[in-house]
Formats: sequence, C-alpha cells, structure tokens
Amino acid sequence: MTFLKPFHLCVSDEVLERIRAGVADYEWHEMPDDGGWAYGTNLDYMKELCAYWLDEYDWRQHEAAIKRFSHYIAPVEGIDLHFIHEKGSGPSPLPLIISHGWPGSVVEFLDVIEPLAHPERFGGSAEDAFDVIAPSLPGFGFSGRPARPIGPRGMAALFAELMTGVLGYDGYLAQGGDWGGAISSWLGYEHAPACRAIHINILTMRHPDPPKGAEEEAWAARFEQEQELENGYRTQQATKPQTLSYAMMDSPVGVAAWIIEKFNSWSDTDGDDIESVHSKDDLLTNIMVYLVTRTFNTASWIYYGRREEGGRVLSPEGKRVEVPTACALFPAELLAWPPRSYVERIYNVQRWTEMPRGGHFAALEQPELLIEDVRAFARTLR
Repeated sequence: MTFLKPFHLCVSDEVLERIRAGVADYEWHEMPDDGGWAYGTNLDYMKELCAYWLDEYDWRQHEAAIKRFSHYIAPVEGIDLHFIHEKGSGPSPLPLIISHGWPGSVVEFLDVIEPLAHPERFGGSAEDAFDVIAPSLPGFGFSGRPARPIGPRGMAALFAELMTGVLGYDGYLAQGGDWGGAISSWLGYEHAPACRAIHINILTMRHPDPPKGAEEEAWAARFEQEQELENGYRTQQATKPQTLSYAMMDSPVGVAAWIIEKFNSWSDTDGDDIESVHSKDDLLTNIMVYLVTRTFNTASWIYYGRREEGGRVLSPEGKRVEVPTACALFPAELLAWPPRSYVERIYNVQRWTEMPRGGHFAALEQPELLIEDVRAFARTLR
C-alpha cells in the first residue's frame, strides 16, 4: 500500500529574503520607446510590480490561504506527488481531479476548490459536491521532479495511479486547462473506465488527418497565423530548456517577466491592462510558488517531454477519447478552438459550452462559469 503523508507548507525566512534581495538588486535595462507589450513584458509594469513586491506583497498571508486546505504527499513511481485533497459534502461526492498547466500552479484553484467540494456553502446543493483532488504536476511547485522530462501522457499515468492506487477511487472525473487539458485527455483515452469522463477548457490534441471542409481549414490557417508570435517560449522549452534555466534560476525578476507575459497575452484583459483580470497578489503568489520551490527549470521540462511522447496527435490511428467529454470554450483562449466537427473526431463530445467571457486561465479568470459548467456536466454522470 502506498504511504500517504500530510504535507506542511512553510517557506523559511531565509528563502524569502533571498528572493527579496534578488528583486531589490535587479539592474533594469532599456526597451524600445514604442515597446508597450509588443516586444514582451512591459518595462513600466514590471517596475511597478516589483515595487509592490518589495513594499506591499505579503507571502505569509497567501501561504496561509494555500494552507487552509488539506495537503498530502504520496510517492508514485518514484516521484513524490503533492496534492490538495478536499473531501466533499454529502453522502456521495464525485471524485474530481483538476490539473493545472504552465505557467500555472495549484494556486489557480484556490477559489474553486471549496465551491466544488461544498456547494451548499455558496447557495447550491450538497448533491453536486465533489471530492476535489488538485495535484502539483511532477516537477512543478510542491511535487518532486522526475529523473528526466516526461510529458502529459506520462503525467496522466501517474495521476491515474494516484486516483485509484493511492486514494482508492473506483471512478472519477478529470478536469483541466493548459497542460491539464492534455493530461485529462490522456486520462480519458488510456485510463478508462476508472476515468469516467473529462471536462476540458482547452484543445491541445490533434487528429492525424488534416482538417476537412472550408470551416476547419480556415481555423487551421488562422491558428498557425495567430501562433506565429507565441511559439518562441514553446520552442525553447521543448528543445533546450536547460539553457533557459541558467538565467531563470538566478533571477526572480526574470521568472516573473517570463510568466507575466503569458498572463497578459493569454487572458481576457481589457486591452493590455493585466490587472483588469489578475491582481498583483494573484500574479505574485503564482510566481512565488515557482521561486520558493526552485522549480522553474523542472516545470519547463514538460514541453520537452511532450515532444518525445509524440507531440499533439492523440492517436496516429485516428482513435478518439470515448469517455463522455465536456468542452468549455472561453473566447480569449490562446489556442483557439476548432469547429465542433473537428473536436468530435478526437473526443466523444457530450457537452459544448461557448462562454461569454474569459481566457486561458479559466479557474482564475471566471471561476463561477467554470464551476457551474463542471457541475452541470457532472449531473449527467451521477
């Protein structure tokens, strides 16, 4: 039987002071006068954020918010997996594993865990409750690292063992965005019937056959054009992640800038006003998880691992995820959704929700919309 032990989060003062010193000692450099966000993370905003980081941000306050849930560590295939486990209300909560991605962390889920587990506290019914399991991906945050890069397919196998072998669930629902969407897809594809259904708010997988018809072809062409200016980080992390890490592991400001750019360009912001969606505290808490655990390097490995696993194609033979699948389409999603006809060649789509607002980080941007869609989908499974 796998040994399960509580995880107690407590970052030392020495670690916090090291990070603070790195921010305080950072030597600012130039950017083009017409830069804005076009060349990358905006210089004026980074100076503003770092001043707030030094003068007002309180990690201990946010550490306490993270610690209000029950945290555990379990060794799975030689990796110490960290996860939050919030047992739901009522007599029969449905097990739900929710997976984050890059550059996210479990802090994305702090506002959705309690409503999912205890809906009656928020005006809902305990009949909709879930046992919520929110792991840190291997190599990310509070989880241990693999010996070498693994991708979402390998991580799905670890999470399947966590759910059935460690926690003893006979069946569960998987939800995810970003890499969590890919992990959930592999759970549904390779780990059914224990994985009974999946809910995804991103389409990362691809069919081996080319798009069919004018609508699908137009989406494919538009997708490639839109990704042209977004592929740099992805290519670097999928090919030479170690080279990038030498700079990032030495610079809190560098890590923050690398991550902030994605939260600005991938979210449903009002223009380039990142704080129309994300507060400084939320942004910094997510960044701090990478810094206090020194996992920027190992978190980037997942891109290399996905490339080795075969890339985006789910099945070279054209097989699909046959468990019931719900798709939540947020309009500002970085990876624009294809027509439903294409998605149905990859998944057994049973729910298709076009959201009125929101972007890539659904649990942070529009927690209520995400929660209600997961609940509605789960009612068809209970």
